[in-house]
Amino acid sequence: MAQNQMVEHVLQVKKRYEKKLMTRANVVGVGVGFKSIKGQETDTLSVVVNVTQKVPLVELASKDVVPAELEDVPTDVQEVGTIRAL
Repeated sequence: MAQNQMVEHVLQVKKRYEKKLMTRANVVGVGVGFKSIKGQETDTLSVVVNVTQKVPLVELASKDVVPAELEDVPTDVQEVGTIRAL
């Protein structure tokens, strides 16, 4: 898949799942970006799910777990803290 097509595909997946992801515990935003693994950015496009605080999977209700991928697009859960309007 060409780079432009890949970006468009990831944007469309994000658009389809954004509302559902926003209903999960701690989720404060959804975007598109490069996946980070152990603090290192990769070249893999992903649906980025911003959370106030990362929580171990065992402490989350199943309805609040962000899937590892949506369709064929990886997700990346990133802790951003509390977001407030200034």
